[in-house]
Amino acid sequence: YSAKYASALYAPFRDAAFSSPSFGDRRSYQMDAANAREALREVELDLEEGADIVMVKPALFYLDILRQVRDRTKIPVAAYQVSGEYSMMKAAAQQGWIDEASVMMESLVSIKRAGADLILTYFAKEAAQLLQRNGL
Repeated sequence: YSAKYASALYAPFRDAAFSSPSFGDRRSYQMDAANAREALREVELDLEEGADIVMVKPALFYLDILRQVRDRTKIPVAAYQVSGEYSMMKAAAQQGWIDEASVMMESLVSIKRAGADLILTYFAKEAAQLLQRNGL
């Protein structure tokens, strides 16, 4: 990952995979959410090292970073919509607070609009099925 932020949004995956750190945390090698410049420096270093693709993770809370990365490079930019982003939408839909399909697609469109060429998401299968049903 070029820009992997220290985020509480990884918790659902870590819980499911039993991969929470047994001591300390991962913040020592993940980026501070308040620091945009560090992410952009990391992307520049990856580009200098010959990266074929760069990635921003998580996606939705970092759309500003995604846009800045897109504006700085010609290579493909990926965004990873992580387990916490997915889980929040699923939980809200289960409570009847949102229309899941609409919010799912709105979130993916916003990531694309911010500059992602590729989106990694737990919604991949559902989004593909919805697009196919709608003839897209």
